[in-house]
This record gives sequence, structure tokens and C-alpha cells, in this order.
Amino acid sequence: MEEKEYFLQQENPQTLTNTAAFKVGFKDGIPIGIGYFAVAFSLGITVRNAGMSAFQGFLMSLLNNASAGQYAALVVIAAKSSYLELALVTLITNARYLLMGCALSQKLSPQMPFIHRFFLSFDITDELFGLMIARSGYLNPYYMYGAVAAAAPCWAIGTAIGVVSGNILPLQLVSALSVALYGMFLAVIIPPTRQNKVLGILVLSSFAASYFTAKAPILSTISSGSRTILLTIILCTLAALLFPINKEGEKNA
Repeated sequence: MEEKEYFLQQENPQTLTNTAAFKVGFKDGIPIGIGYFAVAFSLGITVRNAGMSAFQGFLMSLLNNASAGQYAALVVIAAKSSYLELALVTLITNARYLLMGCALSQKLSPQMPFIHRFFLSFDITDELFGLMIARSGYLNPYYMYGAVAAAAPCWAIGTAIGVVSGNILPLQLVSALSVALYGMFLAVIIPPTRQNKVLGILVLSSFAASYFTAKAPILSTISSGSRTILLTIILCTLAALLFPINKEGEKNA
């Protein structure tokens, strides 16, 4: 049966059917899923420390595939902050996905139905975005469905196993695994800060500002979620004003 135009994607130069696109996407998503599982295991320790069950951690990761966003949410949950703070922290932390969604929309055929656009927007993670944006021609939604089918369950299952392991492992080992997620964040921020001194200064400033606000007499009375929101907005605004980026991606003098 002939496929509709918005489902077609050229593959050097073979045209993939929806079934074939799903299989290729699933295969390409397996390495991402393996990486997700390792990181999600450490995240599961943090979920456990926040007082959540393995099922709650599984469901959280299944519905929110974002390590930084989930960790920020867990900090707010552990601090017993309000739902409004939880929503704002998650929105700010995951704001970059709005830009990724705009970029990915340029890879979609104008004839693609809204229902596919809706489901594609659900799981635009850094790794999956890179996978999708590298494809030639219009993106076949079934290719992304296949990649998500391989990667998303690994993230959710890894989180659940991390929670269960945190409940049965010795306290010393749990404490050691609790810092693994911080190691992941360092691995994410160190390479770009070595190339961009401004970014490095901003990262160090965020560390210092976070410590200062947690100790300051008045600011320390504000919940950790609100402090995170406030510092994120202030630092991002200052960075945009003092070190704007031009269209070529270079800092303006």
C-alpha cells in the first residue's frame, strides 16, 4: 500500500516504510537506552532519598525523560515545596526543549497531522533530538517512535531499579551512589566551560550564589525551589545582557 508523503523519508536514497523506519529507529535508540539506564540508576537513588517508591520513580521517569528536570523536581519534592514551585522549576529547567522543538519542527513535512506532532513533542531529549536532527529529508514519525520505544523504557526501568537497590544496599554504598548524578552533571558542564570562559564564570557564579542564598539570613528562609527559580532567572538574564550571542553564535564584544 502506498505511503502518504508526510511519512516518507529518504535513506540514501531508499524510501523507508513506516515499519522499516520504526525498526531503524529502535536500533538507533538502543545505545541511547543503555546510557539512559546507567544514568537513571543513579537518579533512582535520588528518588529513593526523596522518599518516593520504585513505582513512583518509574512513573516519573516514564512521563518526564529529563535528568536535570527530574533532579530539580526531586529537590523541590524533598523540600516539600508547593506544586507551583514544582511546576516553575520544571518549566525553567526544561526550557531548552522548547527551542529544540522549534528546530525539530523544521524537519517535519507541512502535511504531517497534528497527532504525530503532538506525540513527537513528548520525548524531545538531548540525545533523541540529536538523532532526529541528523536524519536527511523529512522526519518519519515512526523513526522517532522506534527510538523512543528503545530508550524511554530503559530510563524508567533504570530509575525503578535504582530505587529498589537503594532500599537494599548498605547505607555507605547508597551514599556513594548518591553522588553519581552530580558526577554526570560535572561531565556535562566541564567540556563546554573549558571552551567558553564566560560559561565557566557563570557556572562558578551559580555555585557561589546558591551557597550564599542558602546561608543568608533572609534568603535562607525562602524554600529551595523558589531560590532555584530566582537564581536561574537572575543569572540567565545577566548572562544575556552582558554576553549576548549574535546570529553566528559568537559573543558580541
